[in-house]
Amino acid sequence: MSDSAQDKTEEPTAQKLNKAREDGQVARSTDLPAAVIVIGSFVVLMLSGSWLVSRLSTVFAQGFVFDRQLIEKPLLLPAHFGEQMLAAFVLVLPIVAFTMVAAIVASGMTGGYLFSLKSVAPKGSKLNPMSGLQRIFGTHALVELGKAILKFMLVAGVLWWSLLTNMDSLVQIGQMGLEPALNAAGNMILQSGLWVALSLAIIAMIDVPWQKHNFTKKMRMTKQEVKDEFKQMEGSPEVKAQIRRRQREMANSRMMDRIKDADVVITNPEHFAVALEYDPTGDGAPIMVAKGSDHMAALIRAEAKNHGIYIFEAAPLARAIYFTTEVEHQVPEDLYHAVAQVIAYVFSLEAASPMNPPRPKPQVKVPPSMLFSPDGKKVQAQGATA
Repeated sequence: MSDSAQDKTEEPTAQKLNKAREDGQVARSTDLPAAVIVIGSFVVLMLSGSWLVSRLSTVFAQGFVFDRQLIEKPLLLPAHFGEQMLAAFVLVLPIVAFTMVAAIVASGMTGGYLFSLKSVAPKGSKLNPMSGLQRIFGTHALVELGKAILKFMLVAGVLWWSLLTNMDSLVQIGQMGLEPALNAAGNMILQSGLWVALSLAIIAMIDVPWQKHNFTKKMRMTKQEVKDEFKQMEGSPEVKAQIRRRQREMANSRMMDRIKDADVVITNPEHFAVALEYDPTGDGAPIMVAKGSDHMAALIRAEAKNHGIYIFEAAPLARAIYFTTEVEHQVPEDLYHAVAQVIAYVFSLEAASPMNPPRPKPQVKVPPSMLFSPDGKKVQAQGATA
């Protein structure tokens, strides 16, 4: 089957997405972090700009104030300038820290946080000239070029609009004093920068869905790939063993819950145990609701004791029911008489009173065709009595 893009119509499976993530392939948008960083930085500057400019002006002015000691000892000038640079760095440190945090947060907003050495490992395909030419002149490169042109046109248009709306203020700056002119120019720069940042937000809002769609399209699979992956998962011995173990656990859990509905538990007495339920008002035969051997048989006996269910010891009958009947199925017709004797005896115990003594414990006889050894093999005999 062809693996062309036209054949890849199936959505990627969780296994393929996990493998791609391990290889460092996730949906990424470079425009979103850029928009978050620029918008956040301009907002911080607008909130703290006047205070920051005032403090930086003070530090800048102090850098050109020299006392007598500095004049007489020029070797102290580097330390003096170093102190001023450190003071200026401390002032802008919150903005730098905010930018770093914003970059970290924004980088994980699309594909999540991921560290993979496979994505930076050298690959032979990257050294292939033909692969390089395909990346340069391929469809993806053309799409990225178109996006870059649209971004440039949008940002340029916003800057041109901002320039036109502030044209009167720009003319008035030439008639102002130095400090008011600087304040007005700073406000216009911040406002224009914020509008540009908002235009980057529009670009990011378009780019994020596009990158997710493009990544999902890239990860799509053919029908044959989905089938092969399913067969591989199903064929894995570990997966099969885990499925079987889980199925056994669920089946045993349901079976143990059914023991409380049983009327009697027939035992080997140690190696086998079967729990039977019988509705005397119905027309059906007794139903086996649980069975087990060895450890499971011990659990069935313990659960029966917890619910006050009578335990009847009949080794041949317990083995016969165990090897011939599935859970939630009726006992075989050949065992009707033997099972009826047991259930009648149990019901007589429940209805016993001083005036109505229970029946004597029956000697249950199993038909020769229903005799089994402990390993499940049929026994040739004339019949057995429990």
